[in-house]
Amino acid sequence: MAEIKNYTLNFGPQHPAAHGVLRLVLELDGEVIQRADPHIGLLHRATEKLAESKTYLQALPYMDRLDYMSMMCNEHAYCLAVEKMLGLEVPIRAQYIRVMYSEITRLLNHLLWVGACALDCGAMTPYFYVFREREDLLDMYEAVSGARMHAAYFRPGGVYRDLPDTMPRHKPSKVRSAKSTEERNRNRNGSLLDFIDDFTQRFPTFLGEYHTLLTDNRIWKQRTVGVGVVTPERALNLGFTGPMLRGSGIAWDLRKKQPYDVYDRMDFDIPVGKTGDTYDRYLVRMEELKQSNRIIKQCVDWLKANPGPVITDNHKVAPPSREAMKSNMEDLIHHFKLFTEGFCVPEGEAYATIEHPKGEFGIYFVSDGANKPYRMKIRSPAFVHLAALDEMGKGHMIADAVAIIGTMDIVFGEVDR
Repeated sequence: MAEIKNYTLNFGPQHPAAHGVLRLVLELDGEVIQRADPHIGLLHRATEKLAESKTYLQALPYMDRLDYMSMMCNEHAYCLAVEKMLGLEVPIRAQYIRVMYSEITRLLNHLLWVGACALDCGAMTPYFYVFREREDLLDMYEAVSGARMHAAYFRPGGVYRDLPDTMPRHKPSKVRSAKSTEERNRNRNGSLLDFIDDFTQRFPTFLGEYHTLLTDNRIWKQRTVGVGVVTPERALNLGFTGPMLRGSGIAWDLRKKQPYDVYDRMDFDIPVGKTGDTYDRYLVRMEELKQSNRIIKQCVDWLKANPGPVITDNHKVAPPSREAMKSNMEDLIHHFKLFTEGFCVPEGEAYATIEHPKGEFGIYFVSDGANKPYRMKIRSPAFVHLAALDEMGKGHMIADAVAIIGTMDIVFGEVDR
């Protein structure tokens, strides 16, 4: 009788569990994975190369399009790298706004991850629930930048503008009663900070609903407990960062270990796992949602009490106010030169890294003294995590590959860059 050999299966490139364009070549023994070979590059957009032909300001909006679930966090690393090269001081209010919006972005990312990972494993309800909260968070994005996703709100030297004093309100419509519209506008009567404050008070209740749906759900636990186990030593050797590393029990968080902006003033905890499996990484991200909410609340309280400038007054780097630009010749020249030529960065190199929702996200610049980067390199956390898929998937079933890809929280814009 002929010996049965392993067979090869193409998993993708269109599989919905991949969160992007991933082709996975699986070598199978029956339904058990013997080897997993990820093929990437199907979404390559040459962001690093494009930056070489753009001024530092023009290249900033490309950051939003890398990991399009963590837009302002990408911008944060980019701005920190530019500021490091320029030796630029950022106003304290701008630093608080940045930290607040980075944590709002972490909520956006982790909420979508909870919904999408649950959906990959067959649970439909959490996916609908998370968009209820994401809607409010995207309204916060829209209020400051005018865009719901690709904000381009962080700028070298601070942020684009201060927080608005009013929130956009829902207008009366034919399909909703006046009472219903009034209820929807209940938390929109004050400023943006009042709206965010109201959200931070409501969010723990919503978080409890996700725990009720998933945390002790026996099907969810069967799909995640003991799946994709990574020991602390292997996690370090594989270059894991973020929730993937903390899920294996290592308390490494750049916000605590190498604080940037005003994270050293924030009171929050670093959640860690015990067993390093998919379920532990889920619990770590759920606790991070709670901790991010704490940080946002602290920022709101400080920002309400402390007005001030939100961008540097160095007009070689940041534009003057519209009023000054229209009444002062020198400011008009600054404005014109900044948006046509950009600003020149001293020769040298700089690397800035942040605690991105997915792990350590870094921007490395080499400057030759021009108004454009000579070279830009992006350190993408998801790219590093994907490399471990072969090791994490070995010996598991095909269905478990979906849960493992889900737990990595991969977005391919960032992997392929």
